[in-house]
Amino acid sequence: MPKGISILGDDLLLRLAFVAVIVIATITSVHHRRNADRTGGSLLRSPESRRFLGCLRVSAIANWCSVLVYLLYPPAVAWASLPLPRSLRWAGFVSATGCVGLMSWTLSSLGRNLADAAAIRSQAQLVTTGPYRWIRHPYYVTTLLLMTSATVLTANGLVGLTSLLVLALLFSRTPHEEAMLIQRFGDEYRAYATGTNRFFPSWKSIRGR
Repeated sequence: MPKGISILGDDLLLRLAFVAVIVIATITSVHHRRNADRTGGSLLRSPESRRFLGCLRVSAIANWCSVLVYLLYPPAVAWASLPLPRSLRWAGFVSATGCVGLMSWTLSSLGRNLADAAAIRSQAQLVTTGPYRWIRHPYYVTTLLLMTSATVLTANGLVGLTSLLVLALLFSRTPHEEAMLIQRFGDEYRAYATGTNRFFPSWKSIRGR
């Protein structure tokens, strides 16, 4: 019985830790997005972008539903549990906390240029500072790391699967986004792209452009 109580208590602490990550990440994201809405101008979207945004929202809703069920009624998703040791799950919490900090740095670097994955701000300027100095899509990389950490923290395959769906859509979008950026910034963006990779730092970007 004491052992069972200990395990139950640890599961509860892990769920509370996950809630803390979600709350801090949401507050951080909402804060930066509201600032961008106030100062960055309107969002420009193409018809194709609107279709993509619809698919992304559906996948995001599925992800949030899996998270909420895990938090509010874990037995309903127990079938998707992953046999991860608790030490690894707590490491996932530490990693997720670091990812929230990285997300804040990325969004702060974007400033008023922050937009969703299917749009560009009418007053957008090319950002090449902060994490954008080394890679062209640090927000997507941060999202990948955060969702991976969340999957480890929850030890739930359904959370991981719905996260993977969101990530697949985001990463598949990058060629179209870059085409929009080239259309907006022209040679300035082409020059930036020659010194940086999409998702991993290049030797040239590390050494200094």
